[in-house]
Amino acid sequence: MNNLPEQGSRILLLSKKSKGFSQNFKKTVLLEKLFNPVGITSLILLSILIAVGISKFGIVFGALFLITVIGLPSVYAIVVYPEFGIMVLLIMAYLLFFLWRIGVTGPVGIIMDVIQALLMIGLLIRQKKEKNWEMLKGPVSTMILIWIGYNVLEVLNPVTEARAAWLYTIRTVAIVLLSYFVFLYNIRSIKFIKLIFKVWLALSFFAAIYAFKQEFIGFSNAEKVYLHSDPNIVNLLFIGGHWRKFSIFSDPVSFAYNMSMASIFCIALIAGKLPVWKKVILIFLVASFQISSLYSGTRGANVLIPAALLLFAVLNYNRKVLIFTCFAAAFLIFLINVPTSDPNLARFQTAFHPNNDNSYNLRKDNQKRIQPYILSHPVGGGLGATGIWGQRFAPNSYLANFPPDSGYIRVAVELGWIGLFIFCLLMFTALKTGINNYYLIKDPELKTYCLGMVLIIFAYNIANFPQEALVQFPSNVYFSFEMALLTVLLRLDKEKQEQKIMLITN
Repeated sequence: MNNLPEQGSRILLLSKKSKGFSQNFKKTVLLEKLFNPVGITSLILLSILIAVGISKFGIVFGALFLITVIGLPSVYAIVVYPEFGIMVLLIMAYLLFFLWRIGVTGPVGIIMDVIQALLMIGLLIRQKKEKNWEMLKGPVSTMILIWIGYNVLEVLNPVTEARAAWLYTIRTVAIVLLSYFVFLYNIRSIKFIKLIFKVWLALSFFAAIYAFKQEFIGFSNAEKVYLHSDPNIVNLLFIGGHWRKFSIFSDPVSFAYNMSMASIFCIALIAGKLPVWKKVILIFLVASFQISSLYSGTRGANVLIPAALLLFAVLNYNRKVLIFTCFAAAFLIFLINVPTSDPNLARFQTAFHPNNDNSYNLRKDNQKRIQPYILSHPVGGGLGATGIWGQRFAPNSYLANFPPDSGYIRVAVELGWIGLFIFCLLMFTALKTGINNYYLIKDPELKTYCLGMVLIIFAYNIANFPQEALVQFPSNVYFSFEMALLTVLLRLDKEKQEQKIMLITN
């Protein structure tokens, strides 16, 4: 008992020391930014440590040091602070191929898998504390789980000749959809949604500017090496004496589709209640996105905005929308039929006359040829049986040299008509949920955001017919984000309405 006062004084002393250390650390690092004797001495000692370590142990020491200093804090931040992790995921999805082309070596693709895995771990840890499973329920969540489960079971497909391809394909086809639950659970404020939108549009503008650079200045040395690394790349991207541009993306198709989706979102925002100066900026962005997209030579992207505008007119039928739709239709008809010698505009026009295009007719013939196989294989030929993975793991199989082209055809061939039915049901559920929530949401700002997401998901479904629109970064990650936002926006709107009711009643 006599030791209690002494113990109390020790605790008080330790508390003061801890507080003093915290204040000193804050002053040294945060306020003075290491520009003081302690900071300079620490940096000098750290520099000596790095120099000695690299000289003695080589680059291995440097790599381990970077992992320790940058990697471990990043891992901690992604798991503990999901908003930070989400921003890292969305930015990396956009810049993934750009980093690879400018010379960043290493398994950049695996980094994306690690980020998604860390976000899922963070979700499970947070869910263990909160135990709020209601946030993860809903028709879209159910269909995504069914879709992922079906793809996982495809590893047991008895007729597949490229079983090893399953491991390489399931990542982009199904597993990446798990990020839907990360977005659904961790996006909880309008402020964070606005930040994501701003970063997304900034990245899209950077992609557009980079395409202008490729068109008028030329490709970088690294890009030239890539373009001439394979004769198939030249055959695909060099058309009519003109190189198709891919900007910061994997290919021209991915570039054009992402520009179209950003344009559609901007158009939805323009239709909302915004100051005039913001609408002017959005119009400028749409013009930048669409002009740069022409350099990709991707005809399938040219029909996406007209299709989205058609759905927009249906969902928002009024006099102003009808007038705007008529003007837009007249301008589109003019562009389709105006005589031109510009190769980019000429290729744009062919998108609206597909029967006159040899490549489109060839795709139709291929689809007709594969129909008996689809009907006779209800679970398909196995995930990854077509395309590069089929050629790598089963080069002599019937499907290895079949060019699926269309995302729907690939699903039908690899996963069968059962898989195609599940996939179409997932898309239908997402659109139905989005349209219902659009009419349920009362807040004008959130309503506009929901409209934008519905139009983008609708456009992606159209884009998935002539090309594979949903399996490449960044489209696969952003598609999950856009589907999650349909539910998140309704949840935020309900919270906002409840707060209004509480203010009125109090």
